[in-house]
This record gives sequence, C-alpha cells and structure tokens, in this order.
Amino acid sequence: MDVRAQTAMVFHLDKCIGCHTCSVACKNIWTDRPGAEYMWWNNVETKPGTGYPTRWEDQIEYRGGWRVNSRRELVLRSQNKASAFLKLFYNPNQPGLDDYYEPWTYRYQDLFDAAEGDDQPTAIPVSQITGEPIDIEAGPNWDDDLSGSPIYAENDPNLEGLSAEEKRALLEVESIAMMYLPRICNHCANPSCVAACPSGALYKRGEDGVVLVNQNECRGWRSCVTACPYKKMYFNWQTGKSEKCILCYPRVETGQAPACFHSCVGRIRYLGVLLYDADRVHDAMLAPDESLVEAQRSVILDPFDPEVIREAAASGLPPEMVASAQGSPVWRFVKEWELALPLHPEFRTLPMLYYVPPLLPVMGKMTAGAHDSVVEEMFGAVDGSRISIEFLSKLFSAGNTDVVRDVLRKLVAVRIHRRSKGIDDISPEVAQKALREAQLTEK
Repeated sequence: MDVRAQTAMVFHLDKCIGCHTCSVACKNIWTDRPGAEYMWWNNVETKPGTGYPTRWEDQIEYRGGWRVNSRRELVLRSQNKASAFLKLFYNPNQPGLDDYYEPWTYRYQDLFDAAEGDDQPTAIPVSQITGEPIDIEAGPNWDDDLSGSPIYAENDPNLEGLSAEEKRALLEVESIAMMYLPRICNHCANPSCVAACPSGALYKRGEDGVVLVNQNECRGWRSCVTACPYKKMYFNWQTGKSEKCILCYPRVETGQAPACFHSCVGRIRYLGVLLYDADRVHDAMLAPDESLVEAQRSVILDPFDPEVIREAAASGLPPEMVASAQGSPVWRFVKEWELALPLHPEFRTLPMLYYVPPLLPVMGKMTAGAHDSVVEEMFGAVDGSRISIEFLSKLFSAGNTDVVRDVLRKLVAVRIHRRSKGIDDISPEVAQKALREAQLTEK
C-alpha cells in the first residue's frame, strides 16, 4: 500500500448560480497579463453546451486522456513513442485560437476623443493580440444561459447517443433545461498531461498532489495541451511556456482558500484532503466504463482505518495530513456519502475534482401531500427531471445511469427528511421510509 495525500475538491452543482464571480477572481489574480488574455483557469459553462474551448469533451477530435489498448494496457490517446517526436512540430489534435476565442479590449480613448455631438460615442473593439479592430464572435462564456440554442446546446458531445425524445426534452423552448458547470484543473491522480510532457516540466507535488509546471524546464512543446482531456492546460504565446491552474497553492500554504473558493457566491465549493493508494491507480483505471466510478472510489482510503494510518506514516505522511483527511468534507461527499462524482471518469485520469449532480426543482412536481405516495412520486420525479439522468450520466459516470440515480435519490430523501423537520406536510414516518429506500439513516 502506497498511501498518498491529495488536496481534492467538491463542487455542489445544486447551489451554483452561474454568476462567474469565481472566474473573475481567478482572472484578476493569475491571468491578467500579456500572453494569458485568453486563459480562464476557472470558467463556468452552461450545459447542455459546447463549453470552452469549443467541444472540449470530444476526444475523437482532441485525443486527450488515456485509453485501454488491446493488450489491457493504459496508453495515452494523444501520442505514443513513435508519434510523440513528430507531434512536437505539428499536432493536429490541439485546439486553436478559434476554439477558444481571440481576446479583445476596447479603444477607450475613442470615448474621450470623440467630437461633441448628439450621438453617444462608442469604443471600438480591438484584438489584444494584434491590436487591430475585430468583430467579436466568441468568448469564454459565449453560450452562457443559451442551453436551448441550436448553435450551442445541440452540439454538446454529451447529447450524442441520446434518443430524439431525450434531446427534445432538453432542447425544446417549452421545456428548456440547463445547468452550470464550473471547471478548474482536476489535479488528477493519474494525469495524462504529466505523462505526455517531453521535457519533464509537469509534475505532481508529493506533499499534496497539486499538478504544477516548472517554467524553467518547459520548452513549449504543448504536448500537455493535447493530452489533457479537460483542456485546462494553456500555452502562453508571449512567454512560449505552458500554464495552468495551480490551486492557488501560495494562498493554501498560508491557510487561505483558493481565490475561486473564497469568492464563490453560492458557497458551492469544498476543499479537503483525500488519502489514496497509488498502487491501485493503474488497475482501477483499467476497469470498464460502467465500473469506473466504483473503481475510483476503491482507490480512496479510509483515513480512520488503523492500517491506513500506519501505512501513511510509513509513506512519510505527517499525522497532521491524516488528521486533515479525517476531517475532510471531500471524504464525506465522495466516499462516506457517495454523493460526489468525477467529471468524465472515462478519460481515466482519476480526477480529484468531484461534483454533486444538480437535483433541479423536482419539488414542484409533488402533489401527493403527506401520505405514503409522496415518496414514490418524488423518487419517480428523479427519472423525469428536466435534466435527464442519461445526460448527467454522460457527464459524471461514463454512462452508468444507476450511479447518478442513486445520488439523486439520496438528495431527494434528504429533502423529504429536512422538510418533515421544518414543515408539517410530511410525516416522520414518510420521511423514514424515504431514507430507507435511499439506503440512508437519519444520522
């Protein structure tokens, strides 16, 4: 057993209001400088939607992450030993500037220099790269709140394979449904970006699992940009180096929350320590798609287990790190309660950012009142929710709908339980029944 400590995260999507405060906070601190104008280490996407960069989830196009070959080996999608050298000079699977957007600003001086007249003066948009006037056609949140549009939502890769009825339920104006998906680097336990880097500039910190880029070693080959399936590696055109989210480690090391966590209006973000067995990672990532969530959970260790505590000490982890894991909200969400799920586990990078799927307003469908059928009605509303379980399973469980359904049923049971405590329209007996059916206890 090789016990490692990992700073991990949970984003609770039921509480995200899509305000982009997190994105702006990160932008102001880390990427407000030449060469980084187009970088958004934190961004918030509307789903269904194409995301940022456009269709980043399409690994047929971008070839990120890992795959299992015919010999049951875990290999990079982006390159092998033969192709790695050639792709240093030309890589057709990298997103281009059009897949992100050309960053712009405005000629604000035009507002001051405009001649006096009856018309309101305007500032002309200009490219931050060339300085030339441009027509703005895209941006990092260009599809914000446009989930029902034929341009963005219908091109979401997660809709592929869904039936026409399921797509219609998601996209029709009368029943339009959307959710917000905030994203940062997942600081994966099996990072494909680190494996693909020819110069060894990318590394995973031993003390807390944060993935960083050594700027002195980076040669700007951009293999990491292709290899990262979440497209959270960026190339700085000014410095010729790769950059990425560093989980605000200078803040974390001084006891402060990362900027995006600190500024989050909805308080959707949780930070904590997980302990995992590095010896199990490879075999876990060989699991079939439908079993990847359970395989990832199996890698995470119980910080209260005496054997784990002994092996953690043998691996050099200080007792303070084990104590942090024992008090971690991430441990409870991911392993104890099994509510938080990884984003696209089929990429097989073992991401350490987890999401609680959005339950959406199922309470509005409740008509049964306080009698027993309220449980069946609300659990039935899970399968008929505005964002379909099939769509959510494409995001969070590699297509395994049972995993997402179990999570949503737990969330419904908690709502019924809490409603019975605060409002008299649900009896304690009905609430207990809901908890039992969701395999929960009151505690």
